[in-house]
Amino acid sequence: MSKVSILGLQLPTDPRWVDLASISLEAILTDHAFCEQKAATACISLIQRYPEKDRLVQDLAPIVTEEWGHFRQVLAEMKKRGYSLGKQRKDAYVNELMLHQVKGGTAEDQLLDKLLICALIEARSCERFRLLSEGLEDDYLREFYRKFMISEAGHYRLFIDLAREYVQEEKVTQRWQYWLKTEAAILKAMEVRGDRMH
Repeated sequence: MSKVSILGLQLPTDPRWVDLASISLEAILTDHAFCEQKAATACISLIQRYPEKDRLVQDLAPIVTEEWGHFRQVLAEMKKRGYSLGKQRKDAYVNELMLHQVKGGTAEDQLLDKLLICALIEARSCERFRLLSEGLEDDYLREFYRKFMISEAGHYRLFIDLAREYVQEEKVTQRWQYWLKTEAAILKAMEVRGDRMH
């Protein structure tokens, strides 16, 4: 069983991506830094929107700290290499996912989609970090990304677990299958770019 199928993802990343990323290290690190920042912000947003959901608040509060710590780690690595944090760029992958969120629907439907989108982004990030940990020539960066890979795998599982906490498991499973197919179609249609983490 491939690592992609373990995560549930239906389409593996194009193998050219890691080669392109390896020649765009400053750009990929900049994009990675902003991804970590946005991950922290997404968790804060969920806590603010659902303060009455105790497990969600308790489980996501430390993730905010962890993601912001990752942002700082990436910044430190960039500084060490003489890179500067560039401007934040639109994340076409995430924006496309957002277009497929349930329109209207119940409060439960909306929460489920928010949690599953977060799970999906973490799963894809985990897969990309694995590719970097195996495909980069830089020994230090390979280990750097191996640690991120392990962390993202845990976050992916957490968002799935939270979905199952608040929504009937059968409904979670059905909607997750929808998202896996949707994400694969989005990725297949996107240009392979080495200056983007997604």
